[in-house]
Amino acid sequence: MQSKLAHVCIETADLDATEAFYAVLGLERRFDFHNQHGDLVGFYLAFSNNTYVEVIKVRKPRPEGAVRHFAIEIDEVDAWQARLRQAGIEVTEKEYAGDDNWMITCHDPNGIFIELQEYTEKSMQKIGGSCKVEYVP
Repeated sequence: MQSKLAHVCIETADLDATEAFYAVLGLERRFDFHNQHGDLVGFYLAFSNNTYVEVIKVRKPRPEGAVRHFAIEIDEVDAWQARLRQAGIEVTEKEYAGDDNWMITCHDPNGIFIELQEYTEKSMQKIGGSCKVEYVP
């Protein structure tokens, strides 16, 4: 049996701004949700591998976003950093993370924290093992 991430659902008060942000990351709108009055209330945004971000309109999203964070596997971290900056999106400097991958981070228009990770041959995501982190719950 196999499993993989199907989708992450996020909340937004601004469907247009959210769609525009994720378009910079290469996601395309796959299908829409309309309410009983015909109003657009959300949509699915698609990665190229049948993984999705579901976007639902709410009147008042939580200030920190409705998702703690999610990560997107990328190639060419430097090119992605330049692409985000060119689109006016604030993005961190590239860093080599504790799980042996290159990473940049940003926030979507709803405050949701996004990690963009370029895996290396030593990445824990590829080889497994134990990763030490500084974390206090």
